[in-house]
Amino acid sequence: DGLAGLEVSDRATVANMAVEAGAKTGIFPSDGKTREYLARHGREDEWRELGPDGDARYERTIAVNMNELVPMVALPHYVDNVKPISDPECAGVKIDQVFFGSCTNGRIEDIRLFERIMRGKKVHEGTRVILVPSSRNVLLQALEERLIDSLVKSGVAVQTPGCGACVGVHGGILGDGERCLATSNRNFKGRMGNPDAFVYLGSPATAAAAAVKGELADPRELLS
Repeated sequence: DGLAGLEVSDRATVANMAVEAGAKTGIFPSDGKTREYLARHGREDEWRELGPDGDARYERTIAVNMNELVPMVALPHYVDNVKPISDPECAGVKIDQVFFGSCTNGRIEDIRLFERIMRGKKVHEGTRVILVPSSRNVLLQALEERLIDSLVKSGVAVQTPGCGACVGVHGGILGDGERCLATSNRNFKGRMGNPDAFVYLGSPATAAAAAVKGELADPRELLS
């Protein structure tokens, strides 16, 4: 029942990371949320309701209490090297760069949350922050909602929509020994262009907390 409330953008992130963590694929039902999403993009006539058969049998079922979930961070150099933000290994880890964007977490809902935490605050003096919207439409919507205006005033650098620094071919390549908290989907050694750097993965909220504090931090401390 918790998954039914997730927007398509959230589902896309979970499905994406399911594959990164070793699954063959990650699938969500096509339901009312799917229909709303297609309608916003002028494709409602293509919607079909799809879900598991009533008598479907599964090899394994895992129940997750979503009220008990806490912010998590994937430590270098593997996506499944995951720790809760409260873990001692996350405490006081200096972040040189925050990369916010990519196909995993660069949608308008993500930018809204990022801006909500950053609003009225400044990027930490020792940290640089790069925002790459996932598409031109997302960028245009963020401009219309004045989210970009707010983030630039906070000290965020905005780049052209696309993959950005995720694949190490755009502005944002890390220096030797630098640490980056990215909202992208991979943190393998050398992924962002430098095998002597360290990439951590986190949510847009965790990225915003790192941008403000200059280190790994619990975003719940900044959410009102």
